[in-house]
Amino acid sequence: MMDHTASDMEKMALEGNADRKLLIAVDFGTTFSGVAWAQTRRPDVQTIVIQWPDSTSGGLEGISSDKVPTELRYENGDCRWGFQVDDFGPRHQWFKLDLDPSQSRGVSDLSRQYPDQHALPPGYNVSGEKLCTDYLTALRKHTEEVLKHKLPQSILKSTPIEYIITVPAVWSDVAQAKTRACAESAGMGQQLMIISEPEAAAIYALHAMDPHSIKIGDTFVLCDAGGGTVDLISYTVSALKPILQVEEAATGTGRLCGSTFLNRIFNKFLVDKLGLNEEWDEEVVEDAMKRFELVTKKAFRGNPTEEFVIPVPGLADDPAQGVRRGKFRMTGAEVSAIFSPVVQEVVTLVRGQIAATNKTVKAVLLVGGFGQNAYLRETIRSSIDPSIEVMQPPNGWTAVVRGALMKGLSQLEPTTARVKVASRSARKHYGTERMAKYDAVKHAKRPNYWDAYDGEYKVNDMDWFIRKGDPVTEDKSFKRQYHKVWPVAEGHNKAVSQDLLMSQDPDSTGAPIYKDSGDVRYLARLTADLSCIPPNDLAQKTGKDGRQYYSVHYDIEMTYFSAHTKYAMVYKNVKYDSVTVEYV
Repeated sequence: MMDHTASDMEKMALEGNADRKLLIAVDFGTTFSGVAWAQTRRPDVQTIVIQWPDSTSGGLEGISSDKVPTELRYENGDCRWGFQVDDFGPRHQWFKLDLDPSQSRGVSDLSRQYPDQHALPPGYNVSGEKLCTDYLTALRKHTEEVLKHKLPQSILKSTPIEYIITVPAVWSDVAQAKTRACAESAGMGQQLMIISEPEAAAIYALHAMDPHSIKIGDTFVLCDAGGGTVDLISYTVSALKPILQVEEAATGTGRLCGSTFLNRIFNKFLVDKLGLNEEWDEEVVEDAMKRFELVTKKAFRGNPTEEFVIPVPGLADDPAQGVRRGKFRMTGAEVSAIFSPVVQEVVTLVRGQIAATNKTVKAVLLVGGFGQNAYLRETIRSSIDPSIEVMQPPNGWTAVVRGALMKGLSQLEPTTARVKVASRSARKHYGTERMAKYDAVKHAKRPNYWDAYDGEYKVNDMDWFIRKGDPVTEDKSFKRQYHKVWPVAEGHNKAVSQDLLMSQDPDSTGAPIYKDSGDVRYLARLTADLSCIPPNDLAQKTGKDGRQYYSVHYDIEMTYFSAHTKYAMVYKNVKYDSVTVEYV
């Protein structure tokens, strides 16, 4: 991204408002969130918001950081957020995960073993949706306040603002809908774009690579290691020109094993080691935690004989504890023990993702705040095939928000696209229940019934139009035809409905044959209202039983986007109903 002065921005803003939009991308993270913005008239000028209010200033100049903590505290009727929330006293954190409690990663062994002593439990006094809405509201208001200092008022008043928000790729349709509702309630508008986090990170990371080092067929594993969660996804390069195109090589995986757990384990280590010292208090913890966060975590390379000095002001000298003159010395072995449980979980995820691609992987790309850690990089490097490179693209901490902004700009201005995800792997089976001809072998011991129209025995089974692992092309619709009949004697049906069903198939045993077997669940219902069509215009057919039947052929049209899917029911080329549901 390019840096520009305020005067440069004003000149660009005054070039004219025709077809101009202001696009704001929000990386709504578990522990930290980021914001980036650009104007569609100048898509090459992309700016990260780095000014945040703190607990004392309350203005724009408090803290400079590429991201802001995803934390809230309610005090005397006020909502404090981000850097306004200090390290002591109760606070709400990790509330983003409350939007999708169905995810197994919501609770991990690490989060059970090392809880934050100051974090309020999920749902304490306030729902997850309210916390997310309040936080996103504060983020939006601050961003728009920042823009007042970057662009002339005349431009801000006349330029439509559109927001992009990122979500984990593994979230359910319910969580997607909750995220959209929270963002809309926070004032981010009805034209909200939702983009999956790993796809956004991959778009930026691949764009940042040397294009001469990329070949068709190359497979990359992207590991987005953040403060709370670590998410992985893999892509294979399918085209280089006119732009870089990739296809998903393995479905995404994720777990709660981010760098926050290093801090929690270190905190427990300090309490166990020094907590009995008479001068021990929270101020000691604060100084020690800051040193660990800003220096020790970044400097540690895995050398067990290395020593790290941690300030513990006020503690009495205690040679047995390693405390002398207000300083505590940690050995590399002790730091390694703090890193080990967290890093090993990440390594397991990376190995699993590499295996899932069933391809020769060229490189692992580490992004996210934790992804910039040198010890994590070297541990992964020593734990996988030495032919696989481990790389840390530039600006890795902000890769998601930068990629989201690039993706949003390319949606509005396709000529600006630099990287395109051509297809992805379906994460579940998707289909409908249908009437199928009874097969004594396939449908053995299954109840069947006589279909007078076709003059044969039928059984209800599943018709899966997307199977788990199938490649799915984005922004491209395809149709599946269906057929319903009913006796004319029963009169004109006012509506034709079709239920959409899904199966997670967690053990990958294959798509269930029947609706009531396996883990088949309801996704959505599509309905075509035919009441406006005169009965004489509905096709009629004679059944095998000699009776007259209405015969309606219709299509279900499916279109897949970055973070959601749209289904529509089409009858005689007219779309009668559509629903937007979960990311495939």
